[in-house]
Amino acid sequence: MLREVDLSEISDGKLYTGNDMVKADCRGCNGCSECCQGMGDSIILDPLDIFRITKYLEKSFEQLLEDYLELNVADGIVLPNLKMTGKSERCIFLNQEGRCRIHEARPGFCRLFPLGRYYENHSFRYFLQAHECPKPDRSKIKIRKWLDTENFQQYEKFITDWHYYLKERQEAARNAEGPELIKKLSMDILRRFYVCPYEKEADFYIQVYERMKDTENSRF
Repeated sequence: MLREVDLSEISDGKLYTGNDMVKADCRGCNGCSECCQGMGDSIILDPLDIFRITKYLEKSFEQLLEDYLELNVADGIVLPNLKMTGKSERCIFLNQEGRCRIHEARPGFCRLFPLGRYYENHSFRYFLQAHECPKPDRSKIKIRKWLDTENFQQYEKFITDWHYYLKERQEAARNAEGPELIKKLSMDILRRFYVCPYEKEADFYIQVYERMKDTENSRF
């Protein structure tokens, strides 16, 4: 989701790389699940999130939509997000003890928290959200360790490329003439990157870049 923010108001005023140390480690959260509640439709999922979750739960994207996900418009494009339930709007994957039932395959948004990403010049750096996590005594941890993701350099490249890929199509949606063209653009992204299954034992990045390449010259 694209946001125009003043980093001085929401962060410690610093920008970090994946090799920097930052006070983000909640040391297991000790039963706190505040960041997993009341998030509305903000936990938007990228193709890697879907690849991980479908593989972990052995369910298709369509099956996830039945119970765990929703579709909402994000900056002009329809994208999937995690579903929140109940009066407290708890994440659908929280168990009764407030622990994540898919922690091994948790989305990138969840791995990142309480960090955020600041994009510029077709790249990004991390920032620490100063007011989001209520735990007062977080420990320092290297960001790449905190994100707990294999092939970290390749992961960061994908995050960058996917961000700017979507940004281009969101711009196309804003400039589209008529709702039918916007719908066509959204449905193409959903079908190509989410509904169409990935080979679970094959390299995700090879697969997703092949799909991105197929649309480089697409016109809507």
